[in-house]
Amino acid sequence: MTRFRSIQDDGEEADEPEPIVVEITDTFDLHDFHPREIPEIVDAYVEAAQEKGILEVRIVHGRGKGVQRARVQSLLAHDPRVASLEDAPGDRGGWGATLARLHPLGPLVPKSD
Repeated sequence: MTRFRSIQDDGEEADEPEPIVVEITDTFDLHDFHPREIPEIVDAYVEAAQEKGILEVRIVHGRGKGVQRARVQSLLAHDPRVASLEDAPGDRGGWGATLARLHPLGPLVPKSD
């Protein structure tokens, strides 16, 4: 998965975004991303993980006040590629990470609420 960073290390906008290649594994840490990027990044990660055949992923969003946790879990709860989700067990990040089980790649069925 490739993403583009448009903010330089000094916080200034870059003239041209630099590509950042993210290795797709069963764990994805969101700490390196700007909060406004989270919906797009999580969507792209789930797609890439599913394409690689990874059916359980751990998304690390941090503990903080729980804003990113709620956001990530809401995105996953409405994603038809996600079979189930839960807070990670204590030894895998506790409520600072979310585990999501993905459906095997195949036809998508819309989730009913």
